[in-house]
Parts: sequence; C-alpha cells; structure tokens
Amino acid sequence: MRIAQIASISERVPAKKYGGSERIVYTLTEELVKRGHDVTLFATGDSITSAKLSSVVPHSLREMNVSNPYGLNELTFAHIGLAYSQYAKFDIIHDHIYGISMPTANLSKTPVISTVHSMFHNDNITLYKAMNKINLVTISKSQKPKNTNGLNIVGTVYHGLNMKHYPFGAKSQGYLLFCGRMSMEKGLHLAIEAAQKLDLPLKIIARLADYELEYFKTYVKPHLSDPRLEFIGEVGEEDRNRLMAGAIAMVHPVTWPEPFGLTMIESMACGTPVVAFNQGSIPEVVQDKKTGFVVTKVSEMVEAVRNIASVSRTYCREYALTRFTPAKMAEGYEKIYEQILNRQTKHVSLPRFNVRSQRDLSANFLFSPEISS
Repeated sequence: MRIAQIASISERVPAKKYGGSERIVYTLTEELVKRGHDVTLFATGDSITSAKLSSVVPHSLREMNVSNPYGLNELTFAHIGLAYSQYAKFDIIHDHIYGISMPTANLSKTPVISTVHSMFHNDNITLYKAMNKINLVTISKSQKPKNTNGLNIVGTVYHGLNMKHYPFGAKSQGYLLFCGRMSMEKGLHLAIEAAQKLDLPLKIIARLADYELEYFKTYVKPHLSDPRLEFIGEVGEEDRNRLMAGAIAMVHPVTWPEPFGLTMIESMACGTPVVAFNQGSIPEVVQDKKTGFVVTKVSEMVEAVRNIASVSRTYCREYALTRFTPAKMAEGYEKIYEQILNRQTKHVSLPRFNVRSQRDLSANFLFSPEISS
C-alpha cells in the first residue's frame, strides 16, 4: 500500500524527550516500511525514519520557539497543506494531528484514517460528527464514547513499542516514580501525597510547559522542600528507562479517563509494576494484581505499594513485550486500511490495490472493526 503518515510538527519523530504520539508514529511507520509498504512520513525535517520524509520545517516547533507550538500556527497549516496537496499519491492517509487538520482531511479524495490520541469531549465530538468522512480509530475500548451516533469510529488498536532493548530491573532501588505531564489530569499532587504517606522517595519525570506553571506553583512546588521528592524534569529515553527499571513502582494517579497511558507499558517493560487509578483505559493496560494494582484513591495506592512484592517483575516485562508490540499495532492498522479500501472498491469498477488474501492478520491483537460489509 502507498501510505501517508502525518505527524504533528510540535515535536520531532520520534520525540527527543516528551512526545508519546510521536513515538507511536515512529514505531508504526518503521513497522509498515518493514512489512513492505511504500510509506511517506510528513514530519519535522530532523525526524528519524526509514520512510520517505516530507517536511516544511527543519526542527520541531518547540525547538524553534514558535508561539503556541501545540495549537494554531501558520507552520502547522503549511504542514497540513503540504501533506494533503499530495493526496493522489496515496492509497490511504493516516493523520495523527488532533483537530486542526480535520476540515482539510474531510475534503480529501483519498481515504483518511485518524487516530484519536486524546479523550473524546463535547467539542471534539461535535467536530468529528461534522467531519464524518474521516475514519476514526480509538486506542482503547474505554476511550470510545457511550453514544457513538454520528461518529465514524472504525476500530480500536492498542499502542505498541519496540521495548526489547529496555533495561530490566530485577530489583528496585527503593524509590517510587512519577512519569507524565505536569498537570491536574496526571495527578502528580496525588502521587506526592502517596509517597509522603509511605515515607518513600519519589522521583518526578515531568515536562513543565508554560501553561502548566499554575498547576506546578499551586500543587507541586510547595512540596519540593521535602528531601524525599526529586523533581528531575524532562529526560531522554535512556535516562527515563533507567529510572523506570530502578523504581519500586510507577505511580499513576490520573484524574481523567486516560485514553491509553504509554508510560505504563514502558514501566512494565522495565519490570516495574504500575499502581494506577481506575480511570479510562487503565484496567485494559494494567493487569490488576499481576502487573501492578488498579486502585481508586490514595489510601488504596498506599496499600498497593506496601503489597507490591506480590507482583512479579519478570511477568511485568513478559506481559508488556508480548502484548504491546509494533507488529500487533501495525497488523491492526493494516486490517483497518484494507477494510476501508475494500469498502471503497465496491463503488468503482477497478480495485485500487490487491489485498493480501493469504495472510492471516487476525493474530492476537486488539481490533474491533465496525465497518459494515
């Protein structure tokens, strides 16, 4: 297949530090190339890829100090325009940009798949209903709204990463770890509360953006005089994985319906159990009492950490490395691409491409097709 992958240009692909969706785009693109597809990646000029690379900017908007790098800006419009102006070159366009690209995508003569990397809420549901030519893919079952009327949701595919090279921490080094955005949604203030009640050190890996300063000053900074708390900030993959491998557990007290939670599978791949609040996709990603604990409040998080020795760190790693793989993710998307294109060929006299008829794409991955035959 001729496939376009459109990433955000807010960060490089893969991101140097913060940027979960960019790492997913990188992993998916590499796996699709490996599987013989003709892939073009629309991303920053310094992105790393085996695919063809098309860019309007040399570096990420954040590195270029562009105002509002994650929102409306002229360079992002140029990026979207470049990608969709080449629609005729592709059998399928896979768009990973949230919201801003949807009006253009809805006009595309080439079918568009859009992975929803965030939660559904009233505003974007209105957008997706209005732009319903776009085929939406969710990243967990729980992410899907209860009322899907008017939403063109065609399937669910879990994230996957190449994590075999991640270090395995057979034994912890005696601290808890928080890894996420500096926001109320990610619940760092609750992780601090749990660590203080347990009298355990807490290492904090978190990006601090300008719009997160108010939360930081109100809920986090007043506690940083506590010598048990270490605010590390943003780190690269190697340092992050080393810190994950050494933790007693990664605490993930999210206060929103987490659509997936990439750091959870990375923590488990390092052998470190996850203790997370029962929000959104958490029970789909963490096996309760097997790869960590799914809890509902800080007191339960505290008790779970006290019982963390009951969780096998070896099993955590095996679970992450077999359940959340690049191959399973790519197979899930391949099946969606093919069903979309097969559906389209019913309305034209000649098929656009030959579907691989002999290959079994049903092997043990999450895919919930909702495309009528």
